[in-house]
Amino acid sequence: MSKIAIVYHTGYGHTKAVAEHVVKGAKGVSGVEVELISADDLADEKHAGWGVLDAADGIVFGCPTYMGSVSAGLKKFLEATSGRWAKQAWNGKFAAGFTNSGSLAGDKNGTLEDLVRFAAQHGMVWISPGILSNGREPENLNRGGFYLGVGTQSDQGKGPDDAPSTGDRETAEKFGHRVAELVQKFVG
Repeated sequence: MSKIAIVYHTGYGHTKAVAEHVVKGAKGVSGVEVELISADDLADEKHAGWGVLDAADGIVFGCPTYMGSVSAGLKKFLEATSGRWAKQAWNGKFAAGFTNSGSLAGDKNGTLEDLVRFAAQHGMVWISPGILSNGREPENLNRGGFYLGVGTQSDQGKGPDDAPSTGDRETAEKFGHRVAELVQKFVG
């Protein structure tokens, strides 16, 4: 059985909603175990989530884009992995990422590039979404045209029950399914 962990930080609940759809998509692949972990919980080095991450075959990272970069909550987690980096404990694991912001572009590529760079530092193998954009409307897949990772948008003023859009949530599910399929294919 392959193991995938999804670690996320959320500011207002929107990124958690995206993470839950990534989980839903990943769970659609048989032979894959999926765990959702809040980066906030990992402030405690003894939290069980660290063991889940260490045992995972693939880790998906997600956070809001704030000021063109990863959120402080996820950045704190990323920096807390330095001991694992020094030992290259995650070398060879699969990695992928997603981000959400209040505007369609919102400099999300900056966040995705930060996540790719982080994964590369750890020697991880990056999985892209593999989802073509089929339009810019809220019901469309990959409507922002992001290819490094998934980029979703939540209209400011809307809560996580109403945003991101149905197309963005479906994109997240397809992304989770793709990550799980590839991890399962190569790890089994």
